[in-house]
Amino acid sequence: MNGGSLPGSRHRTVLNIGCGPHGAGRIHSLFPPPVWREIRVDLDRGVAPDIVGSITDLSPLPDESVDAVWSSHVLEHVSRHEVLRALREVRRVLVPGGAAVIIVPDLQRVSRFVVEDRLDEVLYTAPAGDVTVCDIIFGFGAAIAAGNEFMAHRTGFTPSVLLRDLQAAGFDPILLRRREMLELEAIAHRPLPDGRPIEDSPYPAFVQK
Repeated sequence: MNGGSLPGSRHRTVLNIGCGPHGAGRIHSLFPPPVWREIRVDLDRGVAPDIVGSITDLSPLPDESVDAVWSSHVLEHVSRHEVLRALREVRRVLVPGGAAVIIVPDLQRVSRFVVEDRLDEVLYTAPAGDVTVCDIIFGFGAAIAAGNEFMAHRTGFTPSVLLRDLQAAGFDPILLRRREMLELEAIAHRPLPDGRPIEDSPYPAFVQK
């Protein structure tokens, strides 16, 4: 797997961290098969991942072995002191010029519902059920009640906090934007070793030049 895609190949490899069960909608449309080959990682053996593991320890993967990382609603499940370690692991497995797409809850926007005493209000309905303000902050309560403790949230992010964490882990350039459903999305690149601008990105529209 070293080096990501094979030379001359049109295929790229995306690491899906916290993949959950197989199924549509589990990975961003930026990574359509067969152009992208998916490697699935999850702590839960029950979802049959390719690799059983955590975002804080991607040791089964060599350095510079994937072209992209997809991490949707995973980083908030690790403790605050583990965030930098997790992001450095993501950077390590990316090829130079590769990028991580990271989505987390936007607690800055969520906090207004707390101030307005709307903690139990249903904000939207996901495939797994109704999602309340409390679920966004602390983790999906129905899954936790059913025994899935992996769903508990242990930290949170505002735009400035996520940006600082990504910079501290060595990502550059970084694009950060707000999404619907009270989410933050970061497109964070591993720099090229000689400092050249990243032009051959999986996400050319997001590269800041």
